[in-house]
Amino acid sequence: MNKTIEIKNKKAAFEFFLLERFEAGMVLLGTEIKSIRQGKASIMEAYCAFENDELFVKNMHITEYEFGTDHNHEPRRSRKLLLNHKEIKKLLTKTKERGFTLIPVRLYINDKGLAKLEIALAKGKKLYDKRETIKQKDIDRDTERQRI
Repeated sequence: MNKTIEIKNKKAAFEFFLLERFEAGMVLLGTEIKSIRQGKASIMEAYCAFENDELFVKNMHITEYEFGTDHNHEPRRSRKLLLNHKEIKKLLTKTKERGFTLIPVRLYINDKGLAKLEIALAKGKKLYDKRETIKQKDIDRDTERQRI
């Protein structure tokens, strides 16, 4: 009964060009990891931001744990991301450039039972790029149907 938890941000690939991906650990409370293991989290509106040279994920929604007491967590609190110093320095310099941002792409539980957040260095797409993405999806879907 060991099901894998994988929560994806499906809008990310449509809205952004994903240039480089990083795997980050998160500082979580006990009730937060329990809710994630139940699959009750969303990263659709989440984004990453730097505060005092530390990286945080903001606006990520983790539903309150149903069996939690008065010590339950705040659903949309900022959570610190854990990366090595070299990666943080690289991301900090890249995000200061115009047009680059950090977005969460995937939240999952790894083999050791730890919650990991895959973040991507991304550049926003223009409207014509989004149209091109839709057109390419339609072409791929049509060729797949013709093969069957």
